Amino acid sequence: MKTDEKILKTAQALLASDGFGAVSFDAIGRALGMSKQAVLYWYPSRQELLAAMLGSWLAAEADVAVNAVDGKDTPNAAISAFVEAVAAFHLGDLDRFRMMYLAPQTLKVEMQAPMETGALDQVHATTSRMYGALADCLGGDPLFARQQATSIHCAVLGLALMFGLANGIKDPLKHSQKDLIAALVARLTDPE
Repeated sequence: MKTDEKILKTAQALLASDGFGAVSFDAIGRALGMSKQAVLYWYPSRQELLAAMLGSWLAAEADVAVNAVDGKDTPNAAISAFVEAVAAFHLGDLDRFRMMYLAPQTLKVEMQAPMETGALDQVHATTSRMYGALADCLGGDPLFARQQATSIHCAVLGLALMFGLANGIKDPLKHSQKDLIAALVARLTDPE
């Protein structure tokens, strides 16, 4: 594994186990047996490190989504595959989901500096790839299909949010993951 990848994996592990406060260049360096300066060589700021961590997770989510809809020949088949794959991705690792979608919203003010243009460009390219793959399967007006794809993704994130909340307070939901995913697919697809 390359040095920058090792740094990201270590930072992600620290983030998942101990929160943002634990992710320091010193802690990463200690965990990897390297100096703080060596870590700073690869990621000169916390913002760049955070963007890289979130970017790698988002790219993995997009890969799962794009692969799920590949070759689907109807909008309903694509929606079903997208919802099931993205839900499985997030429900299989609720800590990663929390880090991707919840933690950035709860950062202290000093960590909420705007992302650099390059990091935002990467996020936009990744989400464009994910939403574009589903939108292509939905057909019709490209702008409306893209809006639908984005909304479908938001619905899946809402489902993951509920399971994350239930998990966090140790109060299981009345319905199983399988049943709620099926209900969401049924709601989002057209009756045939």
